[in-house]
Amino acid sequence: MSVILIGMPSCGKSTLGVLLAKQLGYRFIDSDLLIQEAEGKLLHEIISERGINEFINIEERVNAAITETNAVISTGGSVIYGDKAMQNLKSLGKVVYLDLPYNEMCARLGDYSHRGVVMRKGNTLADMYAERKPLYEKYADITVHVCNASLTENIAKIVAALNSEA
Repeated sequence: MSVILIGMPSCGKSTLGVLLAKQLGYRFIDSDLLIQEAEGKLLHEIISERGINEFINIEERVNAAITETNAVISTGGSVIYGDKAMQNLKSLGKVVYLDLPYNEMCARLGDYSHRGVVMRKGNTLADMYAERKPLYEKYADITVHVCNASLTENIAKIVAALNSEA
C-alpha cells in the first residue's frame, strides 16, 4: 500500500513525504519531479509556455501512470483537478490530505512565481484555496491538520492516522 499526500502548495507534501518514507521504509516519489523529467522543463516553465490547461493535462497523465506500491507519493497541489489521476492514486493506497489553514499557507508560500503553482488568470490565492479545499476533502481517505506542529509531530499524526485506518 502506498501513501499519497495531497494538499495546498506549501503544506509540506515533499518535506513530510521524504521523512514519512524513511520512517515507513518506503520509496519516496515526488510527482512534480516526474512531470519535470517527462517534459524536460521546470513546472513554472511548462505553465508559462503551454498554459494552465495543458499543464493540468500533463499532470493528470503523469499521475495516472504511477504504479508504485510501498511508496510515499507527494503530488502537486493541482493534482486534484485530474479525476483519472486521483482515481489511480486512490487505487494505490491511502490518500492523506495535509490540511493547512489559508493564513498559514500564505505565510509559508511567500513568492510563488517560480514554484509552478497553478492559478487561473485573475484568481487570487484566496480563490485558489476556496476552489481546491472541497476537492482535497472529496478525494481524501485521511485528513491531517499540519498547522502549529513540528515536522516530527506531523509525521507522528500521519502515522497514527494511517495505523487507525489499517
